[in-house]
Amino acid sequence: MTASEFDAELDARGLFCPEPVMMLHNRINDVEPGGLLRVVATDPSTTRDIPRFCQFLGHELVSQEEQEGEFVYLIRRGG
Repeated sequence: MTASEFDAELDARGLFCPEPVMMLHNRINDVEPGGLLRVVATDPSTTRDIPRFCQFLGHELVSQEEQEGEFVYLIRRGG
């Protein structure tokens, strides 16, 4: 995925729970409703925490995948 395919990015590599979700909570506000935020993390707990974050706060988890030990998420900000 290229930078032109999303509106903002959060690099949470090397951070551990709860830091990635705390940073996500702040960073999603930089994206307009309907915009896409790409998150890259290395903490496996994000595979549980980020989908829950999206569910509870009304954002859409567009994609979630693991690439070479990194977890990559694409989140569409809710209205």
